[in-house]
Amino acid sequence: MSGSNITAMKKVVQQLRFEASINRVKVSQAAADLQQFCLQNAQQDPLLTGMSSSTNPFRPQKVCSFL
Repeated sequence: MSGSNITAMKKVVQQLRFEASINRVKVSQAAADLQQFCLQNAQQDPLLTGMSSSTNPFRPQKVCSFL
């Protein structure tokens, strides 16, 4: 084996060891946490509650015209 190949393999092993040491969260726990977060913040979400027309930055602009 060449020296560069050994160096590359050592980097791969180091990366795999790093990834193996990361604490993982179960999908069921992550889903429960996400659902709880969504339920807690639903009242402040403008996509769910809507916006008042006075604070909506995307409302159609009024045309100013002089007669």
